[in-house]
Amino acid sequence: MPTLEESKKKVEELVKAKGFGNSPDDIANKLLFAFIELGEAGDSWKKGKPTDETIEELIDVIFYVLDASRLIAPDANLDEVFNKKWTKNMGRGYQYGEGFRSKKSSGS
Repeated sequence: MPTLEESKKKVEELVKAKGFGNSPDDIANKLLFAFIELGEAGDSWKKGKPTDETIEELIDVIFYVLDASRLIAPDANLDEVFNKKWTKNMGRGYQYGEGFRSKKSSGS
């Protein structure tokens, strides 16, 4: 299974091979396109389309995010950043969701 760093390199290869925007001036559009693809995934899910179509839209989001990340911070190691953020989030108490609501309602 590829790492985030390996996937980022594959996206860069795709961008260069297909002549997509490849400069810092393209970052805003890439982030916008990620948002649009996320909306398409939500619409796909809401309309009950086949799961693989929804997943493909989510992969498009990941492509755009990886592409933007490599232009924003080319030297950032996404695997390290992901693991650091995961550890940080795992160390937090309940703040949202059912765990937070049940903890709050039990008087804890």
